[in-house]
Formats: sequence, structure tokens, C-alpha cells
Amino acid sequence: MPDELGKILISYKQPDFDEKLKSLRETVCAVATFNPRSEEGQKVAAIIEDVWEREDEAVAEYTEKFDGARLTPEQFGISEEELKNAHKTIDKKLLRSIRQAIKNVKEYQSKIFVGQNKNFKSTGIKYTPIKRVGICVPGASAPLPSTVIMCAVPAQVAGVKEIVVVSPPRYNGSIHQVILATCYELKIKEVYRIGGVQAVAALSDGTNTIKTVDIIVGPGNQWVQTAKKYAFGQVGIDSIAGPSEVLIIANDKANPSWVAADMLSQAEHVPGSAILLTNSSTLAEKVLGHLENQTGQLNRREEVINCLTKYSSIAILENMDEVVEWANKFAIEHLHIQCGKQSGQIAKKIKNAGAIFIGDYSSVAVGDYWAGPSHTLPTGGSARFSSALSANDFIKSTSIIEYSKEKLAECAEDIIRLAEAEGLDAHAKSIKIRGFGN
Repeated sequence: MPDELGKILISYKQPDFDEKLKSLRETVCAVATFNPRSEEGQKVAAIIEDVWEREDEAVAEYTEKFDGARLTPEQFGISEEELKNAHKTIDKKLLRSIRQAIKNVKEYQSKIFVGQNKNFKSTGIKYTPIKRVGICVPGASAPLPSTVIMCAVPAQVAGVKEIVVVSPPRYNGSIHQVILATCYELKIKEVYRIGGVQAVAALSDGTNTIKTVDIIVGPGNQWVQTAKKYAFGQVGIDSIAGPSEVLIIANDKANPSWVAADMLSQAEHVPGSAILLTNSSTLAEKVLGHLENQTGQLNRREEVINCLTKYSSIAILENMDEVVEWANKFAIEHLHIQCGKQSGQIAKKIKNAGAIFIGDYSSVAVGDYWAGPSHTLPTGGSARFSSALSANDFIKSTSIIEYSKEKLAECAEDIIRLAEAEGLDAHAKSIKIRGFGN
């Protein structure tokens, strides 16, 4: 194992250093979704088209094929009684933690919500909640009740009335009880035990059993995120929220054991990417040593090592300016800065990241479960143009324009002039016919 992990340590002193970092960035980006021309990308398209064509019949077939659960369309939905029973049987301490997490997220999302209608002179803006939202909750490697909270609570803050949760039937042919209990706690009554590409297809176009939604949100693997891209336009999507990523910026003030643990917390998602950028060769070597020790203690040791060697790196750069420059190029999902008192100053220089975690005690897990911002974040370099999911993603804005006769008179000639410059005579005449212009 030491020799295997040793390969992830690279330095600016190596002649091919930049090429290695560029290659790593391309690899990390590629993990988020499939190329539409690839065999996998074409499979995604074929499954979606098949579900759109054959509806419930196709959903049932793909659920059996990919999740090993034989279901009739009548069995897709989780009954309210099942949700209630899951809520009754959940560990009470866990339920208290879920309730507090919900409270934290609701408080944060309420503070950042912008959906207040505003009127100005002759113009305005109207915000309307999206009517129906579909949430994809992963369920393959681990049950994720946190995803229900991080997607549903922002939608509820925005005023969404219809929330649909889909999750693959990987737990005894159904959905894990803790996910169901969280749905019940949030008063979500429409839950389906389907996942993957077929769930995205069903939500985006509807079936006899499942009504179409207006937007699909939530994290997932390459298959789910590629399906969301394919369905975009038919429905809205949040972002490409693919396999987990962390990039840690650290200097000699960082605790190498903690840095290693933070890297492993994302690599264990399988696939997951964990990158350390530092200007300290001493720290880099210590982190590598702790990675080797801590990885040996994990249950999924081989899978995590595979993620570290394929999608991760410990990179030593010449100075902190170079570190920041590369961090912005990666545009990573989670960016954690562990540079002592300099952490806040460095954070101000970061332009591209889904979420920034500042300081030794702001581990990514705090954001995953507790702090308030959603953990549904852009991956694959898409933080260059996408943002963390928030309550503001669940409203749509409508422009309001109301001109009086006197107001139109003030600008009629300018409007006519612009329309005629574009050769759009009918536009110009629509102003002239009202008695303005020549």
C-alpha cells in the first residue's frame, strides 16, 4: 500500500507537474457525468427514451435489472402507513438530531431567501414558487437522510407545495427506514422506491403512476447526473451534483492527521475525489503517512485506495498564490482551507467552489449534516457557473412591465428607432398604431 499511495504525491519541481494537475482536473471533471457519445452516455439516453415511451412497464423492468427489486407499478409508491411506521421505529436520539438539522437548514435558508415581490416605476418582478419538485436521494452505498433534508427544506422555505422523493430499493427491496422517517418528519407523502436513470425519466415526463415534476434536484452518481442533463429542458435541474469532491488548501499550520481524515471522508464515497494543495513539503509527506495509516483501518480499504490513486493527489506548489490559482481552476465541490490565521484571507481569493470551509474545525461533515447550507453542490468543475442548491432555486421570477400612455410617449420614438434598425417593421408599427411616432 505505501508504494501505491506514494504515487499521489507530486511536486512543482517535477518537469511534468502542470500536466499531472491538468490531467487530474480532467479526470475529476469526467467522473461527474458521462460523455453523451460514450457507450454509457448512449445507454442513459436509450433508457430515458424507453421510459418516456413505455412508462411504468419500462420503469419496472429497469428497477428489476439494476436494483434487483421486482415491483409492479402499484408497488412503486411508499404508503403513508409505511412512512409513519418508519418514523415510529427510528432511534429517538437520531430523530432529535434530524429535527435539529432540519431547524438549522430552515433558519439558514430563510435568511438567504430572496423571493419577495418588488415593484419599481413602470416595472417590477414577481416571484412564484415552483409547483412540483422531484428529489433524487441516493441509496446505493449508504442511506442518506441528510439529502432529503438538504433538498426538501430549501424547497419548503420557498413555498413549494408538492415534493416528490425517489430513492432506489436497495434496502430489503425498499428504501431505508431512516430516509422514510425523515420524509414523514418533513410531511412529504409522495415517495417512490425507484432510482437511477429510470427515476429521472419518470419524473421528467411522467408515467401512469408518477406525475411529472417541474424541476429535478439532488446528488447522485454519473448515471443519475447524466440523466438529469439529458432531461434538462423537459424539466429544470439544479446542477451537476455528481460524485463527491474535496480540495484542501493547507500550509504548515495544518494538522496532517486531520487533513488525511478529511481527504478520506470524501474518498470513501466511492467514487470520491480528495486533493491536497500545499506549499509545505513537510506537511505533504506527513499527510501521506497518515493516509497510509488511516486507510488501513477502513472497512472499504481497497475501494478507498482505488479512489485515492485514480481521482486524488497531494500536490506541493511553490507558493500560496499558485495554490489559490490551481484551486480556482479545479472549481471543486467542497473547498476546505486549513492555514491557521491566514485561512480567512485565502478564502477571499477563492472564486470557484461549491462551498468553502474555513479553518481547522469546519470539516466538510459539518456542511453535510448541520450548518444550514445545502450539501447538494456543483461538481465536475461546474462550480465555475453553478451554485449550491438553495431556497432561491425553487422560485421563478417573472418580469412585470406596466406603462401608461404618458410613459410610452416619453420613449416611443426611441423604441421605433431601435425596431427599425433591426428591420422589424411590425415591432415599430405596434408602437405607431397607438398614436406615437411618424
